[in-house]
Amino acid sequence: MNILIITAHPKEASLNGEILKRIQANLPKSHSIKLLNLYQENFDPVLRYEQRRDMKDDPSTENYRQLITWADQLIFIFPIWWGGMPAILKGFIDRVFAADFAYSYKGITPVAHLKGKKAWIITTHDTPAIFAKLFVQDYGRILKKQVLGMCGIKPTKLTSIPYVRGTSDSKIKKQLDKISQLAQKI
Repeated sequence: MNILIITAHPKEASLNGEILKRIQANLPKSHSIKLLNLYQENFDPVLRYEQRRDMKDDPSTENYRQLITWADQLIFIFPIWWGGMPAILKGFIDRVFAADFAYSYKGITPVAHLKGKKAWIITTHDTPAIFAKLFVQDYGRILKKQVLGMCGIKPTKLTSIPYVRGTSDSKIKKQLDKISQLAQKI
């Protein structure tokens, strides 16, 4: 299986960085794995529309579209900041998951172009779980349903580590151990 890990956190020594290390250490060695760290790539998230070509043909994002096409399994690792995903990841989605590459429309009906792929979304945030569930939009769920689902990427698993700043180290370790176990089963 071809696995593409997409990370969006600027600090390697972070909980997101530790999640990445755990996943890389625990994915079965029989898989072909590539890492796309959007910050290390210096990915430009700014969407610039040029009328002379469609976004799906933008040469500056061709390599990323090739990686998405190559992958059977996508793994997204990112924090939720100010109720949303990091701008660099949002810009990646806007620029790479372009119309006529990831999806198109037949009349008013969306047509998925990335069927047969799976995804795992792992998010971290500082909102207590109950508040996140009741009052805050979960951008992991939005990515799952409104982006990946529309593009045909299913099934999508969502793992969230809430209230990071108020959670004990032992509970964080348990969450990391669970993520390690899930990675072994891919």
